[in-house]
This record gives sequence, structure tokens and C-alpha cells, in this order.
Amino acid sequence: MHKSLAILAAVCALCLQAPVAAWAASTAPTGIYLTSDFPSVTVQAGGTSNIRLSLRNNDTPPERLSLSVSGVPEGWKATLLGAGQPVAAAMPAANDTLSLQLRLDIPQAKDASTHTLVIHAEGGQRQLSLPIDVTLADRLPPKLSIQSDLPQLTGSTKTAFDFQLKIKNDSGQDVLASLDAQAPQYYDTSFTEGYGSQQVSAVPIKAGESKDIKLHVRPPAMAPSGDHPIKVTVSAGGVSASTDLKLDITGQPQLDLSGRDGLMSASAQIQEASTVPLEIRNSGTAAAQDITVDGTAPSGWKLSFEPARIERIEPGKTAEVQAHITPSSQSLAGDYMVKLSARSQGQSAHGDLRVSVTTSSLWGVSGAILIAIALLVLIGAVARYGRR
Repeated sequence: MHKSLAILAAVCALCLQAPVAAWAASTAPTGIYLTSDFPSVTVQAGGTSNIRLSLRNNDTPPERLSLSVSGVPEGWKATLLGAGQPVAAAMPAANDTLSLQLRLDIPQAKDASTHTLVIHAEGGQRQLSLPIDVTLADRLPPKLSIQSDLPQLTGSTKTAFDFQLKIKNDSGQDVLASLDAQAPQYYDTSFTEGYGSQQVSAVPIKAGESKDIKLHVRPPAMAPSGDHPIKVTVSAGGVSASTDLKLDITGQPQLDLSGRDGLMSASAQIQEASTVPLEIRNSGTAAAQDITVDGTAPSGWKLSFEPARIERIEPGKTAEVQAHITPSSQSLAGDYMVKLSARSQGQSAHGDLRVSVTTSSLWGVSGAILIAIALLVLIGAVARYGRR
């Protein structure tokens, strides 16, 4: 019973919501509106300024509207722009908004004054007007902006990262903009102007102009994989602007091959197997996977590894491998070189193991016995035949 009442209540709520939504939509104001986020602005005399406008069609059939500006002071130039181009008419689609700009080219003025310009949008069914108050100022406070078209770059620790930055001086005075980059510890950062190679820490930017700057970033060899933030700040005249950049470091393994305790030497006897411990270290920033160990020994020698394949070595970790070496019976006493290598995913490490080969003590005893026998035979022969 309670379950049935709950279902009935939910159905009633849905039935009530639909008329309410329809009523809200029907009571929303319809028409075409000409607006500006800032209908009263202060601009720099002797320069160019842009004022943003919006032409909004709210649930009304499209209508062609002629655009014009009245009240333009003598010597001023007022241009209406749409999509960056001068326009004389606009036709916003139903439930759509067109972005416009009023561009003002204002001559130099000695005194601060306020002028009212009126934007007109006129069609067959409506006449819209929007007054814009423009106050002239001899000098505007400093205003800086900075942006990067590519705020995130990807590469390994061996990559030299270059960020292209555009710094704009939106004030009415020339400035000397100081540059600063905040990066993780041990990162090397530097700025150069445009496509030059000379490092800079500050650049002059004229009023209303922009300048292209390049930020060079070199991460340390042991930087871990992942995202690394960099914040660039430009400041001048007590104001500043900043932008956030990001490096996506892709890790890379780095293999090192050595003997235990760093020793790359061993001793072996002819036809006897000797075991030499080897260490494979991953000094990179990503795990090394599927590592194979092999080597090249002198002709006739036996060489094997245990294990001959290592599945994975994490960054900063070490794995041990036993090298089994058996010199051939034809080997002479002396030093020999065994070449070793470890490979993983395009990464490799190499090492030369010096093996000092000695004869077996059994061979020494056998040789002494043979010499003694030969001497006894010689003495016996002299004793027997010497009397004749």
C-alpha cells in the first residue's frame, strides 16, 4: 500500500513539473535586445579602444537590423565590428546572441571629458538604441595580460621545452615589464625575446602594444613522470598578470650494469664454472620492463645467466643476476674480457668483465708428479748406462 502511494506521488509530481516548466518558458521575455556589459567606460585619448556589445534574440524570428552610431564627436572614428570585420547590419537567429564591438579611434585630447554615443539597431518591426558613455583620460593605469597558445607541453626529461608567450600592455603608457617563472626545484628556466637567443629578465612594451616572449624550460634528469606546474608572472608599475603552464613529463628507464660493489673483475679456473654476481640498476624515472641479460665470451667458453630475463625493475631499484662462466680447456693462464649487456625497451647498458684465468691446483700437482717421474727415469738411465 505504501509503495503504491509513493509511485502515485511521484507521477503527480512529474505531471505538475511539466506545466510549471511550460509556464516559465512562456513567461520569459521575448524580443531582440542590444546590450553591453560596460555601458560607461574610461578610455585613453590618442589611441584605439574596443567596447563589447551583444545583440540577443530571445525566442523571436530572425530580423535584419541596420546598425549605426550617433553622437560621435568631431575627429573621432567609430566603427562597428562583427567577427573582426566592419558590419552595417546584423541578423541574430532565434535564441542566439551575436557579439559585436564598437571600435573607437580617439585623437589626443588635453582635458578629461565625457561623451555619450548611441548605438542603433533598426528593423521593420523594432528600433533599438543603446547609449554608451565614454570618458576620456589623459593616462590610464597600467594593465598587463599574458597568454600562451600552448599552455601544456609533453616530453621526456631530455626534452627542451619552449613556451610561446604573448605579453600585452593594455595601458596608456610605456612600461618595462619584469618576467618571472616559478618552476619545481632544480628546473632550469630562462626567457628570450621573440626568436632571439639573448636571455632577458625584463622587456619594454609600448602603450597598447604586445611583445612575444619565449620561455625555455629544462627539467632535471631525475624529474619524476607526471604533470609539473609552472607559473609565469609579468609585472610593471605595481600591477601584474600571470598564467599557468604545465609540463607533462613522460618517464624513461635508464639501465646501469656493474658487478657487485661496482667491481667488474673476477677469477676463474680452466674448465671450472665460476659464478659472478652482477647488479642491474634502473636510474631512470620510469619502470624498466622485460629486461634481458646476455654477453659475449672468448671462443670455447661457456656463459649463462640466472635469471636471463627480469620482468620489471622500478625506478631507483636494483636487481641481481648471477653470471656463470666456464673457461675452455684450451685457455691459457691470463686475463680475458667478457662483454656483458642488459636491454629493455630500447634502453641498454653494457659492461666489460675482466676474468683472470688460472690453472687448477690439480694440474699443478699432476705436473709436479710428471716432472718427478721424468727425473727418476733420467737418474735411473744415467745410473744404469753410466757404468758402461
